[in-house]
Amino acid sequence: MARRCWETSDPLYERYHDEEWGWPVVDERGLLERFCLEGFQSGLSWLTILRKREAFRAAFAGFEPERVATFGEDDVLRLLEDAGIVRHRGKIEAAIANGHATLALREAGTPLPALVWSYRADGAAPRRPSDWRASTPASVALSKDLRRAGFRFVGPTTVYAAMQACGVVNDHLAGCPARAPAEEARTNVRLPG
Repeated sequence: MARRCWETSDPLYERYHDEEWGWPVVDERGLLERFCLEGFQSGLSWLTILRKREAFRAAFAGFEPERVATFGEDDVLRLLEDAGIVRHRGKIEAAIANGHATLALREAGTPLPALVWSYRADGAAPRRPSDWRASTPASVALSKDLRRAGFRFVGPTTVYAAMQACGVVNDHLAGCPARAPAEEARTNVRLPG
């Protein structure tokens, strides 16, 4: 029987692997959410973030860029008191900056989905988790582009994790039952607009 890319007995993590990780995310709000959550994950386990995801969505207005970009110091202080999320001032301020940067990209004529998906990568399926890389030349370049646009907490490793999560690369292992459906979904990607 084929096995998942990682072993877990946690149903939330199983669903995330089977139904989300590596599947295309092409909308602005969804990409903003993933980049912000990957930034919050830095130094923590992804399962910690998954368990807090609904609280993050509530705290950050569903990651709607227009709403996040209106957050000010009062919101930062409110979020620092919110036990449902990761209470780290730098990461909270980065999420707000990322909302501003998402709007700036849109206004400049290169919306976040177009920028992120311009780094789409295809290649052979990794055979084992040790084949996964922490970063790639594409994640280094996308990280630089995002930082130039005003994004924060988007280093090459964080960006590569987001690229994997959003299906920009398909790093499901060869033989993983989720690889083929995720790849089929990637072949049908149509960017909004």
